[in-house]
Amino acid sequence: MSQIYLVLSLLSLLWLRSGATSVSSGSRSILRAIDAEKGDVRDYAVDLNVTNFDAVLRDTPATFAVVEFFAHWCPACRNYKPHYEKVARLFNGPDAVHPGIILMTRVDCASKINTKLCDKFSVGHYPMLFWGHPPKFVSGGWEPKQEKNELRVIDDGRTADKLLHWINKQIGSSFGLDDEKFENEHLSSNGSDPGQIARAVYDVEEATSTAFDIILEQKMIKSETRASLIKFLQLLVAHHPSRRCRKGSAEVLVNFDDLCPSDMWSTEKQEDSDGKSALRNFQICGKDVPRGYWMFCRGSKNDTRGFSCGLWVLLHSLSVRIEDGESQFAFTAICEFVHNFFICEECRQHFYDMCSSVSNPFNKTRDFALWLWSAHNKVNERLIKEEASLGTEDPKFPKMIWPPKQLCSSCHLRRSQRNNSIDWDQDEVFKFLSNYYGKTLVSLYKDKKILGKDGADVALEDLVASTNALVVPVGAALAIAVASCAFGALACYWRSQQKSRKYFHQLHSLKNI
Repeated sequence: MSQIYLVLSLLSLLWLRSGATSVSSGSRSILRAIDAEKGDVRDYAVDLNVTNFDAVLRDTPATFAVVEFFAHWCPACRNYKPHYEKVARLFNGPDAVHPGIILMTRVDCASKINTKLCDKFSVGHYPMLFWGHPPKFVSGGWEPKQEKNELRVIDDGRTADKLLHWINKQIGSSFGLDDEKFENEHLSSNGSDPGQIARAVYDVEEATSTAFDIILEQKMIKSETRASLIKFLQLLVAHHPSRRCRKGSAEVLVNFDDLCPSDMWSTEKQEDSDGKSALRNFQICGKDVPRGYWMFCRGSKNDTRGFSCGLWVLLHSLSVRIEDGESQFAFTAICEFVHNFFICEECRQHFYDMCSSVSNPFNKTRDFALWLWSAHNKVNERLIKEEASLGTEDPKFPKMIWPPKQLCSSCHLRRSQRNNSIDWDQDEVFKFLSNYYGKTLVSLYKDKKILGKDGADVALEDLVASTNALVVPVGAALAIAVASCAFGALACYWRSQQKSRKYFHQLHSLKNI
């Protein structure tokens, strides 16, 4: 009888271990929540193992990481877990109080799969905590006698209070264990610290992914909107600030006829589960894009900022990354995309009215970037009045005429006493826009060395890599062609072929949208 009991116990232990592994696998475990029978018990720290250690730490948007090496059988580790979770609650998950700053993780060294990983970090006792920039953990290690090491052992973090105090000393913060959601000290300086926009690159990725999720959920790809979507994808392939979004957009163009057939929402097509699954499961910016964070674009209330802010940042980034010869194409692509695919009816109509008021085509990047900047300020000016009268404004992030003087003092000439409007130095404004939404926006990516080369060269490389074919399909060919300046001779060749291409069409007046 005792032998049977022992066998059943071993089987139970193996089942629990396999279950824990399945829960913790994948970089999306950062959003994991475990619901217990007696209430909502949540593990905020991310469980890592040798299979996902490098991927999660490489792709995290957080600036710093803490890795706890522990053993599940260790009583001290079990007693320490509640302390570690109290701190992890502040930084991890979609409901984090201070998102995007620190990723709190743990590795179980008692699991055989992690033996070599723990050896690389010379884990000599449990629990053992390390601190550093996430990329420094990737394919790295730690030696106790190594003089210069970019990873540090946290030697005074045995309680939640001590651990948070240690963290505060490292980054000059004043976080508290009782901090509540949306107490975002690091975001309150959006209007004065130009470096904050660097965090928005992740918001731009999330906004792009969310926009295409909405398009699919609302079945908005129709025969009359296909051309508009293709043009916007062409713009993303060449000029999206995120390399993985450029690559995903190119893949959509390459497979556009298969992913988005003209009769995709017909009854017969909807019954074709394989085709439907291929489209619904496609992630335009990749499966590892963080979702639910909104770092630069996070509001102090759940229903403020977020997606709309991220979409504006994307549009401004596109406006300063294009070449002069692409300015009218970019204007048309963006106006048509908003008109056909932005689901807020009132916002869509206001934007369409501003687009329709443009009488002359754009010939310069500067002119289009300044038009979009002016349009955004008109939107803000209208919303300032509406939100003030209805009491719906975000108290911590009120709408403002942008950029404020703290961000660009040289942009402001004077304020008119007659109508209280601002006289702008538009040359300085364009210079600011180009730097803010250009170089500064992608600076985090460059620091992490995952941006790669700039612009269309990367789009072309990604396009070739994603197709793995010698012949570039028609949709991708047009995407390459529109990036005229960046693609040089190749673009000239494709441009000469455009009139015979399936998707070529004249850029019609916005009045006909």
